[in-house]
Amino acid sequence: QVQLVESGGGSVHAGGSLRLSCSASGYTYSRYCMGWFRQAPRKEREGVARIYISSGSSGTYVADSVKGRFTISQDNAKNTIYLQMNSLKPEDTAMYYCAARSAGCSSSAAAFNYWGQGTQVTVSS
Repeated sequence: QVQLVESGGGSVHAGGSLRLSCSASGYTYSRYCMGWFRQAPRKEREGVARIYISSGSSGTYVADSVKGRFTISQDNAKNTIYLQMNSLKPEDTAMYYCAARSAGCSSSAAAFNYWGQGTQVTVSS
C-alpha cells in the first residue's frame, strides 16, 4: 500500500519561504511521477510542480505561476520529494497535496493514483 505523508506547511508573511516534504512508502515501481498540487477555497485543484523518476533519469516541471520561486527536488535515498517555496505571495495560500502515479507525469490531478492528506500553507500580506 502506497502512503504519502506531507509536512512543512505553515503560516508566513509575504516574501517568506517554506519547504514542503513528501515521504513515500510502499512504492515498488521502477518509474513513477510525483507531484505537488494545491487547492485554495472555492478553486480547482492546481498542479504546481512534478518530477518524473526512473532508473538513471529524472525530469521536472514547474507551473508558470510559481516558476522562479518554487523548486521541486528529490532524495531517492529517503524516498522523499521536496517543494522549496520562496518569495511566497498571498495567492499561494492553499492546501498543498503530494501525489504519485506509477507511470509518466500528467498535468491532470485525476491521473494520479495516490494522494497525501495535505498540508496547509498560509501567506499573509
